[in-house]
Amino acid sequence: MADWDEVTVLRKRPQKASAMKTQAAINAAQKQGIPVETSKKYGAATNKHPVTSINTAKLDRETEELHHDTIGQEVCRIIQQWRQQKGMTQKDLATKICEKPQVVNEYESGKAIPNQQVLAKLERALGVKLRGKEKGQPLVPKPAKK
Repeated sequence: MADWDEVTVLRKRPQKASAMKTQAAINAAQKQGIPVETSKKYGAATNKHPVTSINTAKLDRETEELHHDTIGQEVCRIIQQWRQQKGMTQKDLATKICEKPQVVNEYESGKAIPNQQVLAKLERALGVKLRGKEKGQPLVPKPAKK
């Protein structure tokens, strides 16, 4: 049994800081006399990216850093010659090795960064070695195991 002198006051929980960011919440807080501090952060809500640490002029002069080795011209010529000997287009070769035609195009133009798996697929599809000392030599099929 409760006394008549006891009073229970139910209040809402105070709002979180994230909810206080709206203009309506700020106006309500000011009406209640709660001190409100507003400040604008410099560069807030802009899509500015940080400046790169390497000077761009230095980057232009740089030869070693940020440079990827591409496939050699010798390998490009071998791929192109053997593909043409077999009477295939770049698209046909790409389909045969399960890659995009753009990949074959990059390998033939010398823009590709060498990938050993792609080179192995090209070797098997064309029947020619593209890696090692014997570049351009026909692949000798391994004897079948009995």
